[in-house]
Amino acid sequence: MKILVVEDNPQVAETIMDYLELAGHQLDCAYHGQAALQLLAEQRFDVIIMDVMMPRLDGLRTVEQLRADGISTPVLFLTARDSLDDKLAGFRAGGDDYLVKPFAMEELEVRLQALSLRGPRGDLGTLSYGELTVDPASGRAKRAGVELKLGKIPFQILTLLVKRAPQLVTRQEVLDTVWGDEEPDSDALRSHIYALRNALDKPFPSPMLETLHGQGYRLVSL
Repeated sequence: MKILVVEDNPQVAETIMDYLELAGHQLDCAYHGQAALQLLAEQRFDVIIMDVMMPRLDGLRTVEQLRADGISTPVLFLTARDSLDDKLAGFRAGGDDYLVKPFAMEELEVRLQALSLRGPRGDLGTLSYGELTVDPASGRAKRAGVELKLGKIPFQILTLLVKRAPQLVTRQEVLDTVWGDEEPDSDALRSHIYALRNALDKPFPSPMLETLHGQGYRLVSL
């Protein structure tokens, strides 16, 4: 198996990787969510081990983003959080399995093998909200059947908003999801929101993108 370990604790990551490498698997490691998303955009993995508690972009939001990007690799959440609500949040975010720390390495490997045999998820497809449809895999979006011309970053912002709609997405969540640790200046975000608004709302009679000043953004459907 080719496995991606996403874990912000170097000692934990090293322990997992040493065991699984000795078992004959290929491994790569990312120490935060944004690095994981970059690796997943460049490489294919059979399964992902995902820590939940990480700075900036946590495991839940990382998996939400990779699912929104159309990445169907099975994900096993690895965390000390053991309540039912925590487990449900992991599955709702797009996870496939959930293992609570501390754990036995033998159990971890067996669970990874089961996920690898199951293969990539087949339930990821078009997202929709109101008259808006977004296909993360192809990078295309339509409103009322009309294709929207969007750059890469406005499309990423729109995908995040559709996935959360009609809930509010804070400005910081947009920055963390799209840029990670390389946060841009405020003018950059403003310009991408402007471009998104022009494509999403300008040609149509009613706006869908709503800005709540000092809070964030959300989609509305009339």
